[in-house]
Amino acid sequence: MKTLLHICCAPCSIACIRQLREEGIEPVGFWYNPNIHPFTEYRQRRNTLTEYASSIGLKLEMEDEYGLRPFVRAVAEDIDGRCPYCYRVRLEETARRAAEEGFEAFTTTLLVSPYQNHELLCQTGEEMGARYGVKFLPYDFRPRFREGQAEARALGLYMQKYCGCVFSEEDRYRKKKR
Repeated sequence: MKTLLHICCAPCSIACIRQLREEGIEPVGFWYNPNIHPFTEYRQRRNTLTEYASSIGLKLEMEDEYGLRPFVRAVAEDIDGRCPYCYRVRLEETARRAAEEGFEAFTTTLLVSPYQNHELLCQTGEEMGARYGVKFLPYDFRPRFREGQAEARALGLYMQKYCGCVFSEEDRYRKKKR
């Protein structure tokens, strides 16, 4: 099945790519993350993914849009409710691209993280798939999260400390203070 895999970062992609390949699916990776800030973080995650994809023979497509201002404008009135917007903007672009390029299906590495809202991700993926006429694959990659993270460390990949947006970084520092 020709599948477009939205990738948030290299460490999260490891277990997802492995599982898809074990099932006979050779995904095409797709980088689209206008939520990641600041630019140095965005660049580090993008470059790490590019190098990792090359090392495992993964075809990678890029929508290289550093979207600080549009992201902040979109979430400014409800910073604590930003995640649904973040899921929607990334999964919509993935579904649109999958449909445009003739993919049968799409999914996302966000589904590997125990820190993300799995139910909302699946609901959003289903909505975007229906909108663009491409099947969303609602994988539960979470059982392999720790395995993928351990491999990322062993490979010396850059391991980020927060989800991606500047507000998630702020949340991380707030938790440290408590």
